[in-house]
Amino acid sequence: MTNFLSVERALRTAAPHALLEAVRSALAAHYGAHAVDLLMADYSQSVLQPVTALPHTATAVSVHSSAQGRAFGSQEPTEERSEDSDMIDLHLPVTVRGDRLGVLSVLLPPADCTPVAIRDLADIAGLLGHEILVAERDTDVYLQARRVNRLTLAAEMQWQLLPARSCARTEYSIGAQLEPAYAIHGDNFDWASTAQNLTLTITNGMGEGIEASLLTNLAVNALRNARRAGIGIADQAALADQALYAEHGGNAHVSTLLLCFDLATGQVQVVDAGSPQLWRQRDKAVERVPFEAQLPLGMFDQTDYVLQEFRVLPGDRLVFVSDGVYAAASPAGVAYEDQALARAIGAASLLPAADVPGAVLRELAAYRDADADDDALVVCLDWYGRSNPV
Repeated sequence: MTNFLSVERALRTAAPHALLEAVRSALAAHYGAHAVDLLMADYSQSVLQPVTALPHTATAVSVHSSAQGRAFGSQEPTEERSEDSDMIDLHLPVTVRGDRLGVLSVLLPPADCTPVAIRDLADIAGLLGHEILVAERDTDVYLQARRVNRLTLAAEMQWQLLPARSCARTEYSIGAQLEPAYAIHGDNFDWASTAQNLTLTITNGMGEGIEASLLTNLAVNALRNARRAGIGIADQAALADQALYAEHGGNAHVSTLLLCFDLATGQVQVVDAGSPQLWRQRDKAVERVPFEAQLPLGMFDQTDYVLQEFRVLPGDRLVFVSDGVYAAASPAGVAYEDQALARAIGAASLLPAADVPGAVLRELAAYRDADADDDALVVCLDWYGRSNPV
């Protein structure tokens, strides 16, 4: 415990840009580490990039075919025998409340790679993740390390607007992904939880480029402003609708699906203001859950929005998709939602929620017309519920 506390102290006192240097020095001194590397998941979650002398990084490794990727995917420590010596490379997921940031790789002598050391180092990787999230307020080092390519300005604005790409609580876990990750336009997701409920919004903005990003930014912040005032989702939609109409006079609108989950009962309130779809996997059956569609936000002045309700059961998987997913057509002109979407959701049934969006989007890429350039958004929510509802 003394070793762990020493590393913790080193991380908490390090400069925001120097967390990797601090953890390297501390792990060498207290755990016998011969080398320490931090790899960050890129925006598409396809590779892990080592943090080096930024804005450049060392060669990235695949999330899908590397030992580091296995640790990232399994969210468990992974041991790998070093190619250059009899040392052990220990790969540890860097994750904060279900948000998968990357992997911490520590090179150790076999004698020092004990169960106690592995447990300590796993906790240190989690602590490093917390410190990275705090440090990102003051440095671009870790954000730069997530980029394989330069983001478009619209994508930069959209990624800064998003919450985490995944999160987990006792009652649920969520994973989300946007593609093309480096050139997204108007699609967006947002969530926030309290002790009583989870609010989730899926947004499909119209237009392209900066205009689409600005429109979505206004819509999301209007919804957040209303949510943080403590009002229900029907009034959140109404206030965001007013904000958009006041700015654009009906010439621009945003399709949004708003949901509020009661964490104790699984009862869900819904406002369907446009095009995002909800698909549910219950047991082995995958089907779309339809709602009564209402007007998109900002289309007309003073629109009233009406709540609908359904209930989610423990074990249910909910998958939300934008029109860039369900309306995408194959070269033969067949929409993805007709049959392929349900198959893709079913094929990913054994994956955790954080991995489902990427799996569905990979199936989509193989299915649709190669020239398609619309945003594609997938959000997966696995519902566990409470064993003792209160």
